[in-house]
Amino acid sequence: MTATYAPAEPGPPTRALWIGFMAMVFGNFMSILDVQIVASALTDIQAGVSATRDEISWVQTSYLIAEVIGLPLSGFLARALGVRLLFSLSAILFGAASLACAFAWDMTSLITFRAIQGFVGAAMIPTTMSTVYVAFPQNYWMRVSPLIGLVSTMAPSIGPTLGGYVAEHLGWRALFWINVIPSILIATVVWNNIRIGAFNAAILRRIDFIGLIGLALFLGCAQYVLEEGPGASWFADSEIIFYACLSAIGAVVFFRRALTQTLPIVDLKPFTVPTFAIGSAIAFLLGVGLYAPIFLQPVFLGSVQGLTAQQIGNIMFVQGMTMFAMAPLMGRLRVMDDLRPLGFAGLLAIALSCWLQAHLTAESGFWEFALPQMLRGAGMMSSFTAVMQPTIASLPPSLVQVGTPLFNLMRNLGGAFGIAMLATVQAHSYLLHRQELYTAADPNNPGVRAMIDGMTARNEAIGLAQPDRVAEAAYARILDREALVMTFNDQFLTIALLLAFAAFAIWFLRTPPRLGLPAEPAAQRSPAHG
Repeated sequence: MTATYAPAEPGPPTRALWIGFMAMVFGNFMSILDVQIVASALTDIQAGVSATRDEISWVQTSYLIAEVIGLPLSGFLARALGVRLLFSLSAILFGAASLACAFAWDMTSLITFRAIQGFVGAAMIPTTMSTVYVAFPQNYWMRVSPLIGLVSTMAPSIGPTLGGYVAEHLGWRALFWINVIPSILIATVVWNNIRIGAFNAAILRRIDFIGLIGLALFLGCAQYVLEEGPGASWFADSEIIFYACLSAIGAVVFFRRALTQTLPIVDLKPFTVPTFAIGSAIAFLLGVGLYAPIFLQPVFLGSVQGLTAQQIGNIMFVQGMTMFAMAPLMGRLRVMDDLRPLGFAGLLAIALSCWLQAHLTAESGFWEFALPQMLRGAGMMSSFTAVMQPTIASLPPSLVQVGTPLFNLMRNLGGAFGIAMLATVQAHSYLLHRQELYTAADPNNPGVRAMIDGMTARNEAIGLAQPDRVAEAAYARILDREALVMTFNDQFLTIALLLAFAAFAIWFLRTPPRLGLPAEPAAQRSPAHG
């Protein structure tokens, strides 16, 4: 039997709801920002805790693994604790974990505290999103949801820039202690103004610990494999095989429990709604488009053009500013009943931005980077909202709080998969292009010979010893650089193709004639606000 979707709206939003929701948005921003804020300061952190080059990457990896585990769990916790208590606890514990990171005395303690920080902060992301659809009437959704899109897409973009500035002027420990006071303020404001759900001790007592262990093994080990696999040649490394097997075992345990328990640790019912399943798959590809270019571009600017962290940050800031400028426009588009054309245009804009960056050279200037970032910023804002809106709105009210964590999980997994995929492409593509260039660079070729002879003459003029060998070494470095540029172009082209596919997939989303949540008896609805 087909479910009947009828509008079941809460009352008009009160001032208390607006105040509490804006605090939630800021907490959401803070949680997402902390993934990337350490990127520009890894060298300083490495020196501060006496870590090796291989160990320091775990400052980010530990946060991501814990966050991936915490995201789907937050749906269960929202039912057991209520949004008010869950969000307030998450904010307070996030601040406490941040303070612990600031006082970390070695690498082990920092990794431990970062993992705790990622896990406890994960709940703030989906609960903010679900509040839009639970607490606000549907004619407010397109006014409010662009704020979620702005935060979710801009925070990763400005993270490296902000992190580099803070670390340079206040030291790397400031990256963590600056979260403490905002966390306390956010928790206080949310506690005093948000009324969604209620504490349910019966649900909490029925927590499925076996399913929870399976979830942790499944997602935690999978994230580790995606993070470390490219550098370890994937399954050529015994450690990667071990964690891949652990992930598979965890997946079997988790899915068995999720499908057989009356109260599973993660409710998978949202995936039985076709629009939600399709929207989550598109969110996976959207995660690739959000995180992968942010990962690639700073590496290109640093390794190919030798720019400083501040110079890289100035270029990267273009995308964030474009997103900020797009937010008011997204609010004006709230009158659209069908958001698929908007999402289609947005995803094509992201694909086009990556296609433009698939034609970079070692001499590419500011506008070769700025224009694609403008396109990508505009595309991310429009496509994120256009995908999120029908995906979450397709769920009945009872599944909104468990569906939003799954939507966010798919986006984060897409980012992890995209970065791992690009690292693999780089390993193979660089060797291929390097071999092609060295094969084509015949020293007997008149053009090649003339370039080497010119460099030799300049070396002789300045009095260098063995000017011919120095010239040949310099020419080899040019070939290596060009092979690296061609590799980056291949990576951006790969992202462009994936996002073009996602653009056409968005037409499979089914938007109801009037976006709204299914009706449910008033007695079953929790008060949305006080």
